[in-house]
Amino acid sequence: MEAGGTKFVCAVSDGDFSSIDRIIIPTQEPADTMAGVYAFFQQYAITALGVGCFGPIDLDPGSSMYGFIRSTPKLAWRDFNILGAIRDRFNIPIAFNTDVNVAAYGELQRGAAARGINSCIYITVGTGIGGGVIIDKHIINAVNHPELGHISVKRYPTDSFAGSCPYHKDCLEGLAAGPSLAERCQGDPRHLPANHALWHMEAYYLAQAIVNYTLVLSPDKIIIGGGVMQQPRLMAMIKKSFMEQMNGYVNIKDVDNYIVSPQLKNDAAIIGGLIMAQELVGNGNCHRAPAERRSLSHDG
Repeated sequence: MEAGGTKFVCAVSDGDFSSIDRIIIPTQEPADTMAGVYAFFQQYAITALGVGCFGPIDLDPGSSMYGFIRSTPKLAWRDFNILGAIRDRFNIPIAFNTDVNVAAYGELQRGAAARGINSCIYITVGTGIGGGVIIDKHIINAVNHPELGHISVKRYPTDSFAGSCPYHKDCLEGLAAGPSLAERCQGDPRHLPANHALWHMEAYYLAQAIVNYTLVLSPDKIIIGGGVMQQPRLMAMIKKSFMEQMNGYVNIKDVDNYIVSPQLKNDAAIIGGLIMAQELVGNGNCHRAPAERRSLSHDG
């Protein structure tokens, strides 16, 4: 299950992921959304569940709030015990992590963007900015999960925008997520021409963040996706700005192979969740009732 701020994607698969059935549920009030989740999964004799959830979430097993969604701007979901709600309904093993961590895990295990390497960072740029970190093939969590979207960044020289993050104003998310772009241009940034100055500013902030992630974590690969990245020229602009800002300090021999788009596209978190569920039951199959079967495509 990919529990996102806009939609929940629920899916079931057999053990080799050769077939899948899924449903998309709009993210509404918790009671309404979870009712759709329960109705979907109750059709199947599932043996384990992998959940990637929007956050922030509490991932400390020793915390009284473990499994809760915490300080999200979606007020109806704030302090909602999503893991507890699922456990109350389904008596099965559940793997629980952030949506971006689970997506990073899916790319590392099954996506060509990260397959065959030991570490990667997965960044999604959309309504917010989130990041998942895999080091030595393990998801990085401690008391809290990484919050790569809320790092501080140097301002673009001509940028006077206050920032849109409700917590930090001008952190990376406040300056470079979708809402900040929309507020700056007073409309839909997708309608801006590819050479508009706002895209150069966006590339500067995202490249600066990738420089910081590279210096601190030294991953094998950076994977960057999300709705904002649909702007056709943005990826090339990020790579160019990254090389300029890194200025040769770390030798990145092939930036086109270092900063890449997700190969699993919209399926990254779903496939990551299926892998995590499969690992819980030792590669056993998830048995299903008769229903429509669909192929699982890496194109989403």
